[in-house]
Amino acid sequence: MHADHHEESQFRHAVFFKFKDSATDNNIQQIVDEFMLLKEKIDTITSIEWGFSESVEGLNDEFTHCFFVTFKDKAGLEAYVPHPDHQAFVAILKPHLEKVFVFDYAPKN
Repeated sequence: MHADHHEESQFRHAVFFKFKDSATDNNIQQIVDEFMLLKEKIDTITSIEWGFSESVEGLNDEFTHCFFVTFKDKAGLEAYVPHPDHQAFVAILKPHLEKVFVFDYAPKN
């Protein structure tokens, strides 16, 4: 381990959603709210932010919402995925989800 390399290592979990046409604004708002609450429920999450696509280039492949979750390390994500609160969120999400893209990575500088 190089002490001078990354004082505070992080691991990122980027999640992109395309909702079904049948998903209402209320359905989508509930999903956003429930996702953001995971920060309070799962202690391996260090931060969550979200936004909706405002693509200038139009290359978002119809994905409309992005959630960007940061963990201290990869083990934090590995604990998050099977966590009961995450699984409960997935159950709320699934009926409204058309497509999902997930990208997990360790940030490099």
